[in-house]
Amino acid sequence: MTTLDKTGPNDAPPPGGRPEDIKAVPIRHYGRWISGIVVLGLLALLVNAFAGADINWDAIPEFMFDPTVLEGLWKTLLISVLSMVIGLVLGIVLAVMRLSKNPVTSSVAWGYIWFFRGTPVFVQLILWFNLALVFPYINLGFYRDEMTDFMTPFMAALLGLGLNEAAYMSEIVRAGIQSVDEGQSEASHALGMTHAKTLRRVVLPQAMRVIVPPTGNEYINMLKTSSLAASACQYDELLRSTQNIGQTSGAVVEMLFLAVFWYLVLTSVFSIGQYYLERRYARGSLRSLPPTPLQRIKVNLASFSNRPSGGAGV
Repeated sequence: MTTLDKTGPNDAPPPGGRPEDIKAVPIRHYGRWISGIVVLGLLALLVNAFAGADINWDAIPEFMFDPTVLEGLWKTLLISVLSMVIGLVLGIVLAVMRLSKNPVTSSVAWGYIWFFRGTPVFVQLILWFNLALVFPYINLGFYRDEMTDFMTPFMAALLGLGLNEAAYMSEIVRAGIQSVDEGQSEASHALGMTHAKTLRRVVLPQAMRVIVPPTGNEYINMLKTSSLAASACQYDELLRSTQNIGQTSGAVVEMLFLAVFWYLVLTSVFSIGQYYLERRYARGSLRSLPPTPLQRIKVNLASFSNRPSGGAGV
């Protein structure tokens, strides 16, 4: 059996050895350079405007670690963490009630969510703080006291923020529970597990991948919303502490910048924690975990150092 040579005269290699290398000319994105220059110009104008403003920048580091500011910072952390715990626990309960087949519990949960999501949190804080105008005394059976003594600024801020957050967390938890395939629950029930045990051991661990990201966002939002307690409940958190210093020292705007600085520090720290928490719960759903910030820095530095010098196009 003979094989036919299908190589034609035009397919023969050119004389003189190997063909010439292709010279690739990269596309020059002039629009990127123009937009970058415009953005840098606008930033320069903004920096120049603040640099020329009548602001005593030395007052910011002077009062940065003032005991009054640090106490307000601690109270902001305390009220935001406790309010988030109340919102998370009550939100899980409301989500389970909302998904219940009992029409009474599901209707009550829906009414709670409808009320607290439909009214501003600032109005709710004012209502809690002025509750003594409607109920002079509080009587829980095992506890009885005057409402003015019970509803302190801390308690009013805690109830106002925590109960409002529960309405939003219930919807987040409900979405996470519904994201788990129903076959998981059916298989658990077939193995003899109760509904509560199935929810605790099977559904919620898988739903955490969906619940964690918006929960982190809600906590950061809670951290900032706690500033409303200063004017609504007279709670001495970070904003109120800096405002008090600003009124006594005359550096009103400078102390507002100081409050902005501390809020940015807090939100940045918790954003990093949220990233690592999301990364942990993504282990069962992603083939490869996203790199950490340190890993990204190492990769960028390595690629920059290994980049060939010369001949680089734009």
